[in-house]
Amino acid sequence: MTPSTASQQALTRTALNTPDPAKGTWRDWLALGLLMFPVLLVAVDNTALTFALPAIAGALGTSGVELLWIVDAYPLVLAGLLVAMGSLGDRIGRRRLLIIGSIGFAAVSAVTAFAPSAAWLIAGRAALGFFGAMLMPSTLSLIRNIFVDPNRRRLAIAIWAAGFSGGAALGPIFGGWLVEQFWWGAVLLVAVPIMLPLLAFGPAFIPESKDPTPGRVDAPSILLSLLTMVPVVYGIKEFATEGAGPLALGSLAFGLAMGAAFVRRQQRLKSPLLDMSLFRNRVFSMAITANVLALFSFNGFILFLAQHLQLLEGMSPSAAGMAMIPALVATVVAGLAVVPVVRKVRPGFVVGTGLAMSAAGYSMVTFGSHADGPALLLAALLVLALGVGTAETISNDLILGSVPAEKSGAASAISETGYEVGALLGTAVLGSILTASYQQNLQLPAGAVEAAAGQGTAHARETLAGALELAAGLPAPLADAVRHAAGSAFDSGVHVTAAIGLVLMATAAVLAAVVLRKVPKAQ
Repeated sequence: MTPSTASQQALTRTALNTPDPAKGTWRDWLALGLLMFPVLLVAVDNTALTFALPAIAGALGTSGVELLWIVDAYPLVLAGLLVAMGSLGDRIGRRRLLIIGSIGFAAVSAVTAFAPSAAWLIAGRAALGFFGAMLMPSTLSLIRNIFVDPNRRRLAIAIWAAGFSGGAALGPIFGGWLVEQFWWGAVLLVAVPIMLPLLAFGPAFIPESKDPTPGRVDAPSILLSLLTMVPVVYGIKEFATEGAGPLALGSLAFGLAMGAAFVRRQQRLKSPLLDMSLFRNRVFSMAITANVLALFSFNGFILFLAQHLQLLEGMSPSAAGMAMIPALVATVVAGLAVVPVVRKVRPGFVVGTGLAMSAAGYSMVTFGSHADGPALLLAALLVLALGVGTAETISNDLILGSVPAEKSGAASAISETGYEVGALLGTAVLGSILTASYQQNLQLPAGAVEAAAGQGTAHARETLAGALELAAGLPAPLADAVRHAAGSAFDSGVHVTAAIGLVLMATAAVLAAVVLRKVPKAQ
């Protein structure tokens, strides 16, 4: 654009009293503010429940596997339906789908908060995943269409990403306080007031957008996506806890076969549920990978840190949550601070640096000692949070910036699928490995087994919470021995999972730096 052309356009905007799209309007930023409510809710929900797990285990008597499914049921269903819901939003309207999802999410949260059993809670979490799948793709695709200028869009995405990652860090703080002040169900019930501002003002201030020439929704593709996600994650969990048995290998093989069928179907359809051509763009694919691994590392870390602080350090849920405030601040600050950085530094280096910082956080846990209090783990979380905040903002901008506007719904859905798959795998893979390592390394004192007369020993061998519950009913010397054995077994599992996280993050950092090295600086 020449200077004279720009001047003419500015004069035209003045004459017509229309806003400069590069600056946006107050309604645009108000719409962004309203969109942050479902973003914060979904992010908080992903991690807040983790801090409620000890209370849930005590109230409902859940097993170790049930605890993992209580966490995993939500992101599993959500990840399986994100692409389908993103496509549906393109067809019926992204704002409309967002409002429908918000109403459903609030209603199901209210019912699930009073779940009388683990099975009820798992079913409720799955239902929340269904409505949650309507929320996140809608928010990101609406942002893409509200902010047309790349620089304003990058700032809006930074705020969106800071809300998501900051909400994930806020979840334990908020969840811990709610559990301590009320009961574990309050973590779910809080969704109702959080959704009220969006439901009250969203229809008036958030502009509707949709695909002007949408294709039909392909039901077999939706089914195939679910048949891919559920067996694969179940197979991973089974493999980590039970080994390479027929059930684990069979589930993985079935899920991968359904995934291959899904890809072939998308390639044949005139209006595919998921446009596979997007993945031919190396920038798009690498940015998605960075998202997956960033959330993988963060959620996996939160899983074992929450248990360590409450069960081994003896912190209350709210105190453990407050200990994570520095990480919350670091995540938000890092996400916003990198916006101007990419004008001077290539995005690939910024994303690679963020992932390398996540690797550094895991290295502190892998090679450090956990016997001297929680300081090392909290410092490692701070470093990890800085890395996640840095990588997420730029990777999301690369995802949306590398596709045309009409593909924003599909790109947003894929981006959100990456978020949820990362969160899901972080919990499922690292959580399952942590559980398996704990069970293999736990050596209960013989006297404890005899004194308990077998009562509670099975639960103690499954989870750290079960072991500490067993210790509470034993005489002092035996109780101390049980606590020490359980703590040592748990920490050995933390070292193993941290080493896996270190290798994954370091590999991802190198890949991002290499694959994204030619992406130019932002203008």
